[in-house]
Amino acid sequence: MTPWTEDPNVHVRRLVSEGTRPRLPWGMRLNQLIEDPTPTLPLLEALKDDPEEYVRRSVANHLNDIAKDHPALVSDIAANWLKDATPQREKLVRHACRSLIKSGYEPALRAFGLNAPEIQLEDLSIETVNVRFGSSLSFSAALKSTAMRPQDLIIDYVLHFQKANGKLAPKVFKWTKATLDPGTVHRLSRFHPIRPITTRTYYGGTQAVSLRINGQDFGYQEFDLEMPDG
Repeated sequence: MTPWTEDPNVHVRRLVSEGTRPRLPWGMRLNQLIEDPTPTLPLLEALKDDPEEYVRRSVANHLNDIAKDHPALVSDIAANWLKDATPQREKLVRHACRSLIKSGYEPALRAFGLNAPEIQLEDLSIETVNVRFGSSLSFSAALKSTAMRPQDLIIDYVLHFQKANGKLAPKVFKWTKATLDPGTVHRLSRFHPIRPITTRTYYGGTQAVSLRINGQDFGYQEFDLEMPDG
């Protein structure tokens, strides 16, 4: 497949990455590559600066697959690729490491120059404490920097959804990144639609939202999800 990395057809170049993904959704797992992903790494290296985002996005998803089994390997690749990276490559690497960052995996955070957050959660408020299924959850937050120097933050949020057994299961969602100067307060707000999707079954009752900042959890506020009758 190596010659295909230079094929003029964007779909052929994407096939190089997508067709060798070890954990392609809705496809067969490639168990040999799950165990040892190194055969595909030269292919991803050749495609990391492809002119088409369609291809680069596949490379990011491929690395995210590998990260589920080899997080240290992907963290090392991220640190290497981020050296003198273009904005396009930085976006690729950030997307590739999304699961590692959400989980607070320290080597991945270090690759992006991220440290433990020095912040105080001033506020986490839910504007829609009763959410009708099919509408949106609305919430806001205020973060105050307690650091003595500017700090970079990757801010995600966690929705704790009810399962069929009544227990809550967390699901992390990407939100934003920010640089906070010492003593400053950063305010932000979000709408999250809660509508029918094929990958989740919703159950009514008490749910919750919290924040995950540079891999650490902050705050916890509950809301009630109202499901339609029947």
